[in-house]
Amino acid sequence: MKERRQFEVIESRQMDHLRVFHDVARALTSSLELEEILSAIMEKMAQFFGPERWSMLMVDEKNNQLYYAIAVGENADSLRGLRVPIGEGVAGWVAATGNPLVVPDVKLDPHWAAFSAKHPDLNIQSIACVPVRSGNKTLGVIQLLNSKLDLMSEYSISFLRILCDYAAIAIQNAKSMTLIQELTITDDATGLFNARHLYTMLDEAVAKRDPFSLLFIDLDRFKSVNDTHGHLIGTRLLAEVGNLMRRSLGPGNAAFRYGGDEFVALLPGMGKAAATGATVALYEDLRKTRFLESNGLSLCLSGSFGLATFPEDGNTVPTILRAADSMMYEAKTTRDNIAVVGRGILMDRPKSTDSRTR
Repeated sequence: MKERRQFEVIESRQMDHLRVFHDVARALTSSLELEEILSAIMEKMAQFFGPERWSMLMVDEKNNQLYYAIAVGENADSLRGLRVPIGEGVAGWVAATGNPLVVPDVKLDPHWAAFSAKHPDLNIQSIACVPVRSGNKTLGVIQLLNSKLDLMSEYSISFLRILCDYAAIAIQNAKSMTLIQELTITDDATGLFNARHLYTMLDEAVAKRDPFSLLFIDLDRFKSVNDTHGHLIGTRLLAEVGNLMRRSLGPGNAAFRYGGDEFVALLPGMGKAAATGATVALYEDLRKTRFLESNGLSLCLSGSFGLATFPEDGNTVPTILRAADSMMYEAKTTRDNIAVVGRGILMDRPKSTDSRTR
């Protein structure tokens, strides 16, 4: 009878495991939202182990740090945004070594007893901290403090490891989806957004009905660069122009390669006066920059700029595009110029005599 009861307990626990794995697998296949999937995994882990506090920290490789992606329990809100250097503390040690750390009773471990004493606010009694790994790479760390179950049992350790594997799959899937999304909206040559994404962002901007300005740019006589130096140099030049646009316009504005040697900038929240100022600054930056110096060249460029503002110059996507495009073509009548709807040609000063690709 005793052996039968033990068998029933083991069988019941195995069924609990299967139910949890089924629920997590269903979450993995029903959603592409990383936070939603990780939350489902962590909730199952919390139900099983009953920790007082639990968290998941993700690795920030660029800064060699961990940051709290999910935190539940006492003082959880204070942990959001908090960063931990890899190698420091419980989670930092696990991330640095790639090894799990399971301490059922910190009082029996001199090192972690000392760590607990230095952080009395955490009231650490037991630790279960497991790396989330893909291949030989640590993606994050799952940390459970003061769990109620026996952390050293074979069932517990296996359960933790399998859930960490599920978390690794979710993170890798999310990274793959992010990369795919970036590739679908990014221009290969310049790293700027592509025309497809321009239309998406314009649809969103027009739907909001908030003011914005749209800038079209055509590089003057760019074909001569390809004819003289070849298409590889021409492509590198386009990339440098894209970098210049990002620097000049700043992170609050979006830059696009529209096609060929045409570029577009979307300037959210900018009325005509502010957008004209930003356009003139970009125009001047383009004229004074010497391009492809790392390739042994020192090319000058100019462009034809056309600016329109929503909603006064066009209150739909087609009309605002047409307004900015028509201004660009007006500027091309003289080249190296800016044309603004309602203001016409702006840069009527004599042009310099430097040798310039126009």
